[in-house]
Amino acid sequence: MTTSVLVTRLAGPLQSWGALGRFDRRDTLTRPTKSGYVGLLAAALGHDRAHPLDSVGPLTELRFGVRADRPGKPVRDFHIVGGGTYPLRPRDLIIDPRRADKAAAVLEAATGPAFGRHSGQALTQWYGSPKNIAPDPDTGALVAGNLARDPMITNRWYLADAAFVAAVEHPDREFLDRLAHALEHPRRLLWLGRKSCPPSGTIVGGVHPGTLESVLAQTALLPNHTETRPWAWFEAPRGTPRATRIDDEPASFDPDQRSHRPRWELRTRLDPTPSIGWDIIP
Repeated sequence: MTTSVLVTRLAGPLQSWGALGRFDRRDTLTRPTKSGYVGLLAAALGHDRAHPLDSVGPLTELRFGVRADRPGKPVRDFHIVGGGTYPLRPRDLIIDPRRADKAAAVLEAATGPAFGRHSGQALTQWYGSPKNIAPDPDTGALVAGNLARDPMITNRWYLADAAFVAAVEHPDREFLDRLAHALEHPRRLLWLGRKSCPPSGTIVGGVHPGTLESVLAQTALLPNHTETRPWAWFEAPRGTPRATRIDDEPASFDPDQRSHRPRWELRTRLDPTPSIGWDIIP
């Protein structure tokens, strides 16, 4: 079966390709994930996250590969969330019973000109804001899982000044051409793993006949590369010798039912013999 490959350049000041991240700790792998990359393609096509992933095309059939021409450096962004003092809000009374009890006397006295501007000592020691807000499993009402007034410390990891060559393989050349056009004319905002990480410069490197292995071996190194023999990761069938498992195959991007499946990949070094060049706007 004849296949074609869409080649793209993923570069920007910051990238973050999380695999095990939670609210207070957001990790990043050393290269783009398939889930993040397919999400980039889906956003370019205008995919509604609540709809099935293949509603805009056979995204789940794409075979994924990536080459680390410029791995970048991991950096940690230290956050403090929910600290400081805040005026009282109606939402606080609903989701925070302890604050509501403290506020009762002040509210009844109606000492302030507007809600949230009440005087008195009852609320002076209430700091921060309710955190970990989610629907109660029994009532469906929004409740705060964390009522502590202390700020929450979070760590967010990024790759700084990295540049990758990412590619997808598929037998439908027309679909890959459509993806290439969508990346240059996206219907939704694009980002490199997280919304705070927009891509810079040229993204699309063209659609070329061949397999992931052959096309990435023929694609020139990016102009700002730091590796002459970069590492590359290629999706492989389950059971392939030396293939390792990674749980980043997207099954659904629905915010309420987000899920992933396992896939397998091989890591190898490449010595590119370039016949495919770049025309890059940095």
